[in-house]
Amino acid sequence: MYKVLEKSRLISLRSTEANDVDFVLKVESNPENSIYVGQWTKKQHLDAILEGDILHLIIEDNKDSRPIGYIIMAGLQNPNRNIEFRRIVITEKGKGFGRESLKLVKRLSFKGLKAHRLWLDVREHNHRGQYLYKSEGFIQEGQLRECILNKDKFESLIIMSILEGEYLARGE
Repeated sequence: MYKVLEKSRLISLRSTEANDVDFVLKVESNPENSIYVGQWTKKQHLDAILEGDILHLIIEDNKDSRPIGYIIMAGLQNPNRNIEFRRIVITEKGKGFGRESLKLVKRLSFKGLKAHRLWLDVREHNHRGQYLYKSEGFIQEGQLRECILNKDKFESLIIMSILEGEYLARGE
């Protein structure tokens, strides 16, 4: 049985199970998504599901319990209470699922996991992602210049975070 960790009117975040990994691999490798996220093997995803420092989640549409994406968070055991929002992939863009997922990730991080800081990196060319993160209270901290080799081209990452006090001040 799946364990639901967070739920809103629109979506639920539940623990990823081994039988979900084929879905995860399919949406991760979709050309619409693969330009923004790293590609893991089936074994890497299965290992992450079992890793105590990682939270691997499926995003489900509450209308029909259909998976519409996944999330990976890391640093659950970080003594500095810093959680990394490592990955989000949504299959149906433009319907508010990404924003709703981000709201649930923040709630889970600050209220459930007692994080002090939630951080992420986003590829420099992912303007849609950057806009969403900024609109949800994330602040740009810096840039890792040309640190990812994607095919034959180096890409930079933008580092962003939101602190617990900033989250609470937003009244979420």
